[in-house]
Amino acid sequence: MKIVTFNINGIKARLPRLLEYLAEQQPDVVCLQELKTSDETFPEGDIRAAGYGAIWHGQKSWNGVAVLAKGQDPIERQRGLAGEPEDEHSRYLEAEVDGVTIASLYLPNGNPQPGPKFEYKLRWIDRLRARALELLAEETPVVLAGDYNVIANDDDTYSVRAMQDDALMQPESRAGFRALVAQGWTDALRTRYPSGGVWTFWDYQAGAWQRDAGFRIDHLLLSPIAADRLVDAGVDKEYRAREKASDHAPTWVMLR
Repeated sequence: MKIVTFNINGIKARLPRLLEYLAEQQPDVVCLQELKTSDETFPEGDIRAAGYGAIWHGQKSWNGVAVLAKGQDPIERQRGLAGEPEDEHSRYLEAEVDGVTIASLYLPNGNPQPGPKFEYKLRWIDRLRARALELLAEETPVVLAGDYNVIANDDDTYSVRAMQDDALMQPESRAGFRALVAQGWTDALRTRYPSGGVWTFWDYQAGAWQRDAGFRIDHLLLSPIAADRLVDAGVDKEYRAREKASDHAPTWVMLR
C-alpha cells in the first residue's frame, strides 16, 4: 500500500501534474495539501476519471486538504481539529482506507516569527498532539501524512544558517514536533534515511532546485501497528523537475 503526501501548491494550477503522477505511479492513497480552492471548485470529475475517489476540505485561495484513494471513496472520519472553534483554516482531514486511518494535514507555516502566526502554529501543534493521542489509543494502523512546516533536525536542511531565523526551524517548532513523535510515532522517512540529507521541498526562488538547496518538511508518521508494516519510504524527487511543478515533491511510505 503506497501512501503519498503531496503539497500540490494549488490544485487548479497543478492539476496536469497531479493527474500525470496518478497515472504514472498509481499510488493507493494520496494526501494533498494547499489545494487553494473552495469545496465547490475542487476538480472531482478529473480525479474520478483518473480512477480515484476523494474527500476534500477546501478553502478559497488558501490552505485546503484532501485524501484520494484508488478505486474507492475514502471514508471520512474527521475534518478539522478540536480546541479552537473559531479556527476556520482548512488544514486537517482524516479518513479510513482499507482499514488504515490516514490524516492529511497542513501545519501552519508560522512566519513571521515572533508574532501571532507563530503562536497559532504552536497552538495547532498542541491540538494535533491531542488528536494523535486519541488515535494511538485506538491501537490501529494510522498514518499522519502532510506538510508539517517543521525542519526537525539540522540534517533536514541544506543550510542551518539560511534557515535559522525561520519559523520552520525554531526550537519551539522542533520541540512540538518531537513531543508528537515521542508519543510513539515512527517518522517513516527518517527511519529509511537515518543520516538525513533528504529533501521534500525546494523554493522557487534563488535557483533552489538547481542548487539542490532544499529541506525536509513533509512527513509521514506511523502508529506502532503501521510501523510494523513499514516496507519502504522515499521521495519522488523527479516530479519537482517537471514543468510548472509544485515546490514540494511527492513523499511516500509503503506498507505491507
